[in-house]
Amino acid sequence: MINQPCTSSLKTLSLSFIIASLSALLLVSCGGNDAQRPGGQGGPGGPGGWPGAARQATSIEVTEVTTSSISDQVRSFGTIRAQDVVTIIPQVSNRITHIHADLGDTVRQGQILAKIHDVPFRDALNQAEAQLRQSQSSYVRDSTAYERQLQLFERGASSSSELENALSAFQSSRAQYESARAALTQSRENLENTEIRSPVNGVVLNRMIAEGDLARTGEPAFEVANLVGFETRLFLPMQDWEAVTVGLPVAMRLSNRDEVAAHGVISRISPQLNPNTGLGEVVVSLTDATRSVRQGVLVDSRITLRTNENTVVIPRSAMIEQVETYIEPETNTVEIRRKYNAFVAVGDTVARQRELELGLEQGERVEVLAGLEPGEKLIVTGHRNLSDRDRIRIAGQARPGTREQQLEDGMADTAATGPRGTGAAGRPNRPGSGNE
Repeated sequence: MINQPCTSSLKTLSLSFIIASLSALLLVSCGGNDAQRPGGQGGPGGPGGWPGAARQATSIEVTEVTTSSISDQVRSFGTIRAQDVVTIIPQVSNRITHIHADLGDTVRQGQILAKIHDVPFRDALNQAEAQLRQSQSSYVRDSTAYERQLQLFERGASSSSELENALSAFQSSRAQYESARAALTQSRENLENTEIRSPVNGVVLNRMIAEGDLARTGEPAFEVANLVGFETRLFLPMQDWEAVTVGLPVAMRLSNRDEVAAHGVISRISPQLNPNTGLGEVVVSLTDATRSVRQGVLVDSRITLRTNENTVVIPRSAMIEQVETYIEPETNTVEIRRKYNAFVAVGDTVARQRELELGLEQGERVEVLAGLEPGEKLIVTGHRNLSDRDRIRIAGQARPGTREQQLEDGMADTAATGPRGTGAAGRPNRPGSGNE
């Protein structure tokens, strides 16, 4: 009779232990099902790592799917140059006495660039003028004599031989007079050519002479870039060369800047490829340029082939590329197939996967032909570890206080601390263990 209360107490303790063990087993089975969901992360420290742990929502960022324009472009690099570069060659030879323009100077049409020693050419001009006066006197004299001899011949007072002599003298004097006039014109031009002048408005690109040098006919003295316009020459591979046409717009950026520095159009296209390089030459004439665009500047030229307006455009980083290897049974060849997916947020709590059909690509922007609609919330960060229908939480938004969210939060807390009556690892407390 004395041992009866002790036996009753032991039975009560055993019953409590059995109930606690059954509760722990129930939690293990529930947590195991959650951990086996697609995309679940097992192991300690991850969602669902310990038995009874719930899969936590993935923190993501979203942006609204919008429409905009996107262009198919061909990109190439080229150097800005003047449309016309004029090489100035002296027309007379003598010593250079003075230089009036140097490298980089802006010159006007007719401006003196250099001066050639002109004393011999002035003397030649004076001699030509004297020769012209002398031949002019002879021409006037013989012309008068011929007129008088013709009148005498018509009255029968002169013979035909006398008339022929007068006519011959008149024709000789006229020829000498015309020759003297031509010599005077040449002498004047030679004297004018002792001043080397710019034939165009432009910029001096090169100076090949100096004071004291001997200017020679046939040897360049200056190079002047005509300022009627600038151009750049691009060399494209055959696929791009065949795609471009005259008149297509071109936007140009300096090689170290992002903003557009100049606009132009394709003005000429080479009819053949270079046999050594396999590239086709395309000439772009500038229609508008900023002050930073100068002769010799390297520019990044982008030729716009076509533009699609009001189409869905997303950043390339929001896509997930899947590469599959496929073996064609008939030909036994290996093909690589690529699929592109993206995730959208549904109701701010669930991620849905969408398969995309792509269109044009422009830098980091991609056109989506099918798979997304304007207004949807495109997940742009945190989507790499997502699976279809995974739970998500948009970063920066307050967590909702719904009962479902509270239950999920409670399950997450339970996974970390263990259920009531169990230890931190979900093990049931044992009598005398110190956890009561």
